[in-house]
Amino acid sequence: MQEIDFNTRIRRKAQAVNFALKRILDFQETNQELKEVLGYALNTPGKRVRAVLVLWCHELLKGQVDHNAEMASAAIELVHTYSLIHDDLPAMDDDDMRRGVPTCHRVFDEGAAILAGDALLTLAFEVLAREIDPPAMALKLIGLLAHEAGPTGMIGGQMADLRAEKTECDKKTLEYIHTNKTAKMFRCAAAMGAICGGASKKQYESLSEYGMKIGLCFQITDDILDISSSSEELGKTAGKDVVAVKCTYPAVVGMKKAQEIQKNLTEEAIAALKQFGKKADTLRQLAYSLLERTK
Repeated sequence: MQEIDFNTRIRRKAQAVNFALKRILDFQETNQELKEVLGYALNTPGKRVRAVLVLWCHELLKGQVDHNAEMASAAIELVHTYSLIHDDLPAMDDDDMRRGVPTCHRVFDEGAAILAGDALLTLAFEVLAREIDPPAMALKLIGLLAHEAGPTGMIGGQMADLRAEKTECDKKTLEYIHTNKTAKMFRCAAAMGAICGGASKKQYESLSEYGMKIGLCFQITDDILDISSSSEELGKTAGKDVVAVKCTYPAVVGMKKAQEIQKNLTEEAIAALKQFGKKADTLRQLAYSLLERTK
């Protein structure tokens, strides 16, 4: 039987996430206009990397995806999509394109976009509370996602990122922004997969470390691609970090050093998987694919 290439495998996994999101959205009893905005936001062609990471970490431990892992992956994608909607707003990054299509507030309006983001964030926790069994696991997942996406995680990082624009950014600030804004949500995804898979303490810690490392690498790659790629390749406006004088790795440490840090983080992520042996090859491939991505 012919081996399926890695890009096809990740697309198929992303499609499974899309099916779960559609079922969740179909279940919602809300007004038609809001449902249309939510559908638009969720149906844009995203990579679903965080959601797929939940599923693959779970599969590493359990061998196949179950309902809990599927719902956990959908929940983190709901939170991620909300963050993108709000990030693109005029008060934040003010972008016209996301994932190769017009941003939510450009298709609808700012008010609708804000409410859609609020709805997706809230819905993520409803999904975990309603769908995850046993309740103790639901509680653990809710607490983890709230912690990593909230003021001690993603939101804290976004605030620091916003305030660091057009300032003399230092490496300490840069690391704080990238760790909180991006890497903690990758760590959260890996940890959610571990929880759903019944991980031991050692397994949980290893997968969490792996998630943190690939998350940092992912954000550094974003910083680099903002300079080196076109808007058409990225699916969003290229060169915005430079114009906004964002706190990025190329700006603070230079392009060569940023690329060196990228590679080191990837190797550290792979080293974190040592205890799992060949069973973790899919996660190793994911780490390399995030390092080498072009959009």
